[in-house]
Amino acid sequence: MDKILLIGAGGHARSCIDVIELQNKYKILGLVDKDKNNSDENSSYSIVGTDMDLKILREECDKALIAIGQIKSPINRIKLYEKLKKLNFYLPPIVSPKAYISKRAEVGEGTIVMHGSVINANAKVGKNCIVNNKTLIEHDVNVGDNCHIATGAIINGNVSIGSGTFIGSGSVIIQDISIGNNCVVGSGLIVKNNILSNQLVKK
Repeated sequence: MDKILLIGAGGHARSCIDVIELQNKYKILGLVDKDKNNSDENSSYSIVGTDMDLKILREECDKALIAIGQIKSPINRIKLYEKLKKLNFYLPPIVSPKAYISKRAEVGEGTIVMHGSVINANAKVGKNCIVNNKTLIEHDVNVGDNCHIATGAIINGNVSIGSGTFIGSGSVIIQDISIGNNCVVGSGLIVKNNILSNQLVKK
């Protein structure tokens, strides 16, 4: 079983651990955190280093997953992604066995698809994304890189979501809508109109 390194040691990392263990495809080598003395409980996995140790850790493990969350800004996840790629880590897509992905859909590298999610035919999800629990991404949707589609969000058919955008929990995006880059759509909203880039949309 191939080893994988998790970059992050907080709450999102614990959710990622649960998906990886259920997937039973990779063995978790350990966690990387900015604070090597982090005492948070992480399902018995050790913190094996900080970001400064990634070059050394690459000699032991060539696969990694960014396991820090993304609310509002994707900047930290993007920086980590770029650093890992420069060190020649491979970032496989991680898909929960409890999710459904159409054989005609695409999921980019470094993206995690969590429990109960559905990604339907001809949908495309970019690199380094979080598709959180019970998300529905319908047919012909295009989700850009570095996005977080939060728990229970519904993205209807033919929607386009730009890179770096956050879609809040329980939001519903009506079909044929276009949302720009680096937007934040608050929780529980029904989006019926196009949204330009760099917008904060809330109740």
